[in-house]
Amino acid sequence: MSAISIDTASSLYSHSNGPAELQWIDVRSATEYSSGHVPRAVNIPMDQIEARLDDLLPNVPVLLICQSGKRARMVAGLLEPCRKDVSVLEGGTAAWRSAGLPLVVNTKSRWSLERQVRLVAGLLILTALLLAAAISPYWLGLAAFVGLGLTFAGATDLCLTAALLLKLPWNRSRSTAVTQTCTM
Repeated sequence: MSAISIDTASSLYSHSNGPAELQWIDVRSATEYSSGHVPRAVNIPMDQIEARLDDLLPNVPVLLICQSGKRARMVAGLLEPCRKDVSVLEGGTAAWRSAGLPLVVNTKSRWSLERQVRLVAGLLILTALLLAAAISPYWLGLAAFVGLGLTFAGATDLCLTAALLLKLPWNRSRSTAVTQTCTM
């Protein structure tokens, strides 16, 4: 695995004659991807990469992108046994954005489900601690329950909080008409 600097990636991007030179893969969640991604980057979330190996073009070097580079390096490690032509964008999308390079942004993006779960869990634990200090130490049971739920979610990849959050109005899929203008 090698790392590609923002300057090198920008040069490769601007001088590219099409997707055959380098396959740009964004390994963030779909929500993170829609909040801003490098143009031409294909979204294959980290948790799907092993099931979608056939989506990687054969004999085309792969450039992995995430928010900061950490997840991309983890995915590169997963791909290492079967691909030697994998690189990681140093600094990820955050560095790309900071460099003033173009991003494709969905104007109505929402928080990622992972971020929503972290917020809810954090608020529940904070509330439990405040109630335990102000009212009764029995409220610490709520903090323990949240910790148990997070442990269960991490061990089984089943998150009941995420399942509940998906039912909220802002997490339901939108039916939006897509109009696309192509100039050939």
